[in-house]
Amino acid sequence: MSIGSSGRIVIEIEPESKRLLYAALARDGMTLKDWFLKNVENYMTANNQLPLSFLNESSSSIPGDVTQQSSVTLTGAGK
Repeated sequence: MSIGSSGRIVIEIEPESKRLLYAALARDGMTLKDWFLKNVENYMTANNQLPLSFLNESSSSIPGDVTQQSSVTLTGAGK
């Protein structure tokens, strides 16, 4: 399948699936474009996350001092 340079995306689905999708979108007050862009954003965010764990080492010499671990999640550029 070729990928053109326009912003248009064309897909074929079964007519019944199309009817059900449009009915559900109308019920939720969304357009197909709104729904698609929301799902693109969710998909791209979920697939571009890089979970990293960093160990914060304390220089304190207090007995019983526990090293804390924190987690940072990076997302795609432009967020």
